[in-house]
Amino acid sequence: MGVRLQRLREERGISQVALAKALAISPSYLNQIEHNQRPLTVPILLRINAQFGVDVQLFSDDKEAGLIADVRDVLADAGAETVSMAELRSLASNMPAVARAIVELHRRNRSLTERADSFAARLGDGHKLASFALPGTHDEVRDYFNQRHNHIAELDEAAEAIFADSKLAIGDVASRLALRLSTRHGVRLQIASTDDSELRKRRYDAETRTLRLPDHLRPGQQAFQMAVQLAELEIGELLDSLIANAKFTSEESRRLARIGLANYFAGALVMPYAAFLHSAEELAYDIERLSNRFGVGFEAVCHRLSTLQRPGMPGLPFFFVRVDRAGNVSKRHSAADFHFSRIGGTCPLWIVYEAFSQPERVLTQTAAMPDGRNYLWIARQVVSGPVGYGRPQKTFAIGLGCDLRHAHRLIYSRGLDLSDPAAATPIGTGCKVCERQRCPQRAAPSLLEH
Repeated sequence: MGVRLQRLREERGISQVALAKALAISPSYLNQIEHNQRPLTVPILLRINAQFGVDVQLFSDDKEAGLIADVRDVLADAGAETVSMAELRSLASNMPAVARAIVELHRRNRSLTERADSFAARLGDGHKLASFALPGTHDEVRDYFNQRHNHIAELDEAAEAIFADSKLAIGDVASRLALRLSTRHGVRLQIASTDDSELRKRRYDAETRTLRLPDHLRPGQQAFQMAVQLAELEIGELLDSLIANAKFTSEESRRLARIGLANYFAGALVMPYAAFLHSAEELAYDIERLSNRFGVGFEAVCHRLSTLQRPGMPGLPFFFVRVDRAGNVSKRHSAADFHFSRIGGTCPLWIVYEAFSQPERVLTQTAAMPDGRNYLWIARQVVSGPVGYGRPQKTFAIGLGCDLRHAHRLIYSRGLDLSDPAAATPIGTGCKVCERQRCPQRAAPSLLEH
């Protein structure tokens, strides 16, 4: 904790003497804190918050748990010698920038390796090199959101301002957004038949200023797609600024990040922060009731719940994931410390996969990780795409989780024995980086074996 305080002081350009005076302690006492010889007490944490507006979670052990797991995965994948948890914890706590650099170097190396393999495979087949997303770009964009705890304050504030300016109403946003697009930007909305195979969710024609949406979208989904278009038309400069400050390493990463940021804004406009958080607390985080109140789908509500980390007004720190039947993870966001493995697949004992066999049901699971942390997970299958006989649709399972210490605030904890360790299902982040050698579902040897 002392190193973090020292880093905060250096970032603000404050001397030890000045900071000690601001915190009403002696310089020698502050020096001892910075060298981990004295504890960082709650009263001093509160003074730091009052003086600098710094979230006290900066000094929480939870924040470094995901970084520890990331570095451990990287070292295991690289075949390095076994590194003790004490050493990993020391690295993540005292030198987090170095730990993140190790993870980033591994990501770039894996990206370049996979890119070379892709080129070699295409050249070997004798086909032309087609345009494709470079491996690793998705990880870079995910890391950007996760490093910000999946909360982009600038977009939330912009969305709330537009919500108020347009006099939007909770649960009935589509009609007013269509009016704003028309009156302010001359954009005409056209609902097109899904027989048009080229039209998936939306298509904007800049020449005719026409926004085409497929007819199978529900009003809430239409509102979301209109909000995405509004992001390009009204907050394009803000999107550019966020992307420039993130310093992505490739054009593909910047393109994907822009899509992610525009989608974030759309969710924030349809489900404005303060109103959505109030409703979530009022309804004990009942996802289906929130879905009904805001006129959006189960997945959209879960995704929005994982973004509520406004300083001074936070919701519960959730983790959100979307997987298909083959185990491919297409979305994963964490506002807290849950670690999604970068190496190999995910755990088959995770409740998210059971959701495919019980459609329409919301399933719950208390899960115990190898590091001793316990979580409450909620999962449900969702289906999207055109309706009608013989028309292919997309099927996913959505998972939403939080640390077990928050579970009592969720309606889904009712009837569960949260205090019984034996009631928790022992799961891992994936076979290749899981320590549970006797697991009946083990599909591959662990890289962590001695």
